[in-house]
Amino acid sequence: GVTIGDRYPEHNRVWYLINNHEGYAHSGKVQPVFVRHNPPLASVPEKGRLAEVSVPYTDAVKDPNRPDRFAYRLYYSSVFWITKVVEDGRGQKWYRVPDDKYKNEYYVNAEHLRPIPPEELAPISPHIPPEEKRLEVRLQEQVLVAYEADQPVFMARLASGARFIDGDYTTPAGRYITNRKRPSRHMASGDLAAPSSFDLPGVPWVCYLTLSGISFHGTYWHNDFGKPRSHGCLNLSPQAARWVYRWTNPSVPLNEHTWSEDDGTRVDVIA
Repeated sequence: GVTIGDRYPEHNRVWYLINNHEGYAHSGKVQPVFVRHNPPLASVPEKGRLAEVSVPYTDAVKDPNRPDRFAYRLYYSSVFWITKVVEDGRGQKWYRVPDDKYKNEYYVNAEHLRPIPPEELAPISPHIPPEEKRLEVRLQEQVLVAYEADQPVFMARLASGARFIDGDYTTPAGRYITNRKRPSRHMASGDLAAPSSFDLPGVPWVCYLTLSGISFHGTYWHNDFGKPRSHGCLNLSPQAARWVYRWTNPSVPLNEHTWSEDDGTRVDVIA
């Protein structure tokens, strides 16, 4: 069950009922997931194919025949390129996943990754002239609004950049464009022993606003939208981030790992 709590915390008053009668947990700490197993593909294109984790988590390994050689734990709704289907000695199929940051590769149980069909990547509202599309980020309210010819067509809560013990990562106000995109990105920063470091493979639906890396992207590691808590980026739910990725310009051709153009959709970040 789901209920709305009192005024605290003001940015997110949604609470989830746990196991009918065991009590409530704040939604910001709970990521709703499904368990969906998938029939493995027989093959994948040479340039790869996008797939998303469709179970709560799956443990990637460095060698399909050595399940003890752990690589990463991958979480629900994270997105990866799969480039090969392999079978281990027990007949189980695995997908090879290249790591776009560390330039190595690992393998994921094929039943735990859902290949994303082309229709789920098709542009949204392609008939709208590019100059009539606009995104507005309201930092005070922590919301994103999409406009078509000044008519609002989509809204989502977000989590923008925050101040941490080691620095100010507040998302800067200003006017930007979404001129560079990646459907999947391994994001990592800092010494892993540092208080604000992170190492996040498969961050989905990335739309960059700056050369320094500030972007819209899907977020699978929290469900606490409505307050600043990122390292400068604009965190969205994976579903909202995919909508933004498909709706904004430029449109990314299928099987392209990264795509850039000189123009893009206007983004106004308002303090």
